[in-house]
Amino acid sequence: MNILVLCTGNSARSILLESILNRDSDGRIMAFSAGSTPSGRVHPQSLKLLTAMGYPTDGLSSQSWDIYATRDAPRLDVVITVCDSAAAETCPFWPQTDGQAPVQAHWGIPDPAAAAESDWGTAFQTAYDTLSRKAVALLDLPLETLSASDLKSALNRIAHV
Repeated sequence: MNILVLCTGNSARSILLESILNRDSDGRIMAFSAGSTPSGRVHPQSLKLLTAMGYPTDGLSSQSWDIYATRDAPRLDVVITVCDSAAAETCPFWPQTDGQAPVQAHWGIPDPAAAAESDWGTAFQTAYDTLSRKAVALLDLPLETLSASDLKSALNRIAHV
């Protein structure tokens, strides 16, 4: 299953969830991340946290979602947005491509990069913990046998985990 994690800047939340899903899915999921307005760099606190938690960080980058809308891009099964609309953040919308839209879900997470630098440790750990709980709930699903509508319902339930 190919999952694209979207947010605006693609430097923190989307990078964290991409890393969690790729490592912890035992090959069941190939996760990617991108942003509608990428910052162009992975937030250094994201890299610090992921390294401390034993995640590989090679190859992580802040990139535009445009690369996933090309003919050569991987076929996407799921798109998860992680922006925080409660903070008036503009959340990207993934359009239907090739007549088939991936299952979409929104898991709003406050942006840890928006915290004061002195609070980054706590803010990034909180975002990681929340995303990790959601990832565990996702990975507990029988992904290989769920219909698109059942997957959509499950993803919406996980938004509240």
